[in-house]
Amino acid sequence: MTAPDVLDIVVVEDDPRYRDSLATLLRHAPGFRLVGVYDSAVAAVEELSTGDPKPHLVLMDLDLPGMRGSEATRRLKSRSPELLIVVLTVFEEPSPILEAVCAGADGYLLKRTPPAELLEQLRIVAGGGSPLTAGVARTVLDLLRGNESAHNDADSTGLSERERDVLRGLVDGLAYKQVADRLGISIDTVRTHVRGLYKKLQVHSVAEAVTRALREKLI
Repeated sequence: MTAPDVLDIVVVEDDPRYRDSLATLLRHAPGFRLVGVYDSAVAAVEELSTGDPKPHLVLMDLDLPGMRGSEATRRLKSRSPELLIVVLTVFEEPSPILEAVCAGADGYLLKRTPPAELLEQLRIVAGGGSPLTAGVARTVLDLLRGNESAHNDADSTGLSERERDVLRGLVDGLAYKQVADRLGISIDTVRTHVRGLYKKLQVHSVAEAVTRALREKLI
């Protein structure tokens, strides 16, 4: 995935003070353009489903009135799989993390993330990465490693050896360009393999693919 020169972003956040601080940050950060702000998931889903605005990325809170952010993520991803959605929340517990990832979230960051780091993480996801706040990443890994019921379904997925190589790069947190450099292939070839991974694993985002790979020990 090649990151756009200017990343069009929508914010979905019901806390007015935090919403305003995010809006101010994004309006003044080079390489970012704020194209929409919503105080509820319902309003965001309704308007984004019309195609106007058409952002590259949505910053999504989880605890929202009327519809949870995870459900909004699921609905938006089902209509526009290419839309990047990064959850930005206070929740560090395993349940909301996995709920968001399984809904298709491309990243999961905590609201205490410093502004400069938040912007960098958004650039990473735009380039094909899957950002997780360090504590969140540890929670996910601990959960998956402790899942006694996990089965090794590697053979049943039908993944090719090259697709496994690409998946391994995604699990290592590499962006598409870094995967291409590691494997000595073009970024377009990486994109082709990622599309194959999504189809065979029945997922819609890098975060989902990584979660399934770790849970089912596919690599």
